[in-house]
Amino acid sequence: MDLSALITVFDSALRLSIPLLAACLAGLWSERSGVVDIGLEGKMLVAAFAAAAAAHASGSAWIGLTAGVLASVAFALLHGFASISQRGNQIVSGVAINMLAAGLTAVVGNAWYGQGGRTPPLEGEERFGAIFLGHSFLVYLALLAVPVTWFVLVKTRFGLRLRAVGENPAAVDTAGISVAGLRYAAVVLAGILCGLAGTYLSVGQSAGFLPNMTAGKGFIALAALIFAKWRAWPALGACFLFGLLDAVSIRLQGIVLPGIGEVPVQAIQALPYLMTVILLAGVIGTAIPPRASGIPYVKEHS
Repeated sequence: MDLSALITVFDSALRLSIPLLAACLAGLWSERSGVVDIGLEGKMLVAAFAAAAAAHASGSAWIGLTAGVLASVAFALLHGFASISQRGNQIVSGVAINMLAAGLTAVVGNAWYGQGGRTPPLEGEERFGAIFLGHSFLVYLALLAVPVTWFVLVKTRFGLRLRAVGENPAAVDTAGISVAGLRYAAVVLAGILCGLAGTYLSVGQSAGFLPNMTAGKGFIALAALIFAKWRAWPALGACFLFGLLDAVSIRLQGIVLPGIGEVPVQAIQALPYLMTVILLAGVIGTAIPPRASGIPYVKEHS
């Protein structure tokens, strides 16, 4: 592979890693506070649809971004209400979010546009164009979220309290700090980042919404989060690795191997998912989540 081809693959890897990165950071915020978020996929999907629909209706990609973030935050608050206020099972709530988003976007999209759930193609100002080195504003916003997430979680009082809620919520409550308030804040931040991820898919990377266009990216982001052991900078590396695997799989489609012949497209497309399983099973070792992760907090009465 020559230098130009290598640069092309790495450029493609960066593009493909951005929605994973934004969703992975979303999961990091939520799970650091003790709220497991299986619904990353659903929030990304509803954000992608809302962003594309709003951008098409208004003619502005920025309005699309706003709509995508608001839709994702609304679903995040729904998950927060079930998980925090009602102390429901967080896994079940996340799965419900995914199912609701998949069904709702397909039905509403078909009802509005009559194109099998797709939105009309986006053109001109309806999409985010390249601003530097061939990448859009959303790419740099997602990359900026990495140091911001690290700094806030590690260097600020809010971040310290948020991490404490994920480890020992009773101690935080004893100090007079609202456990529910901190967890809701984390859930909203997760919704904002999922909104960014979904908007990037439909208004930045693509030119419109397609049913189920997230294609499991929310679950890959969860795998990257575990691979990164719930830390911001390793999350960047993990997401880029998965993006690189995806880019390489695209590059390998149609390749002919000696003695085997042309490799089936399905086998190449499965490569990133296969490597995900291998990495999680044999490379990272024991990944220990926050101690209170997935456990609803019940205030003790004296």
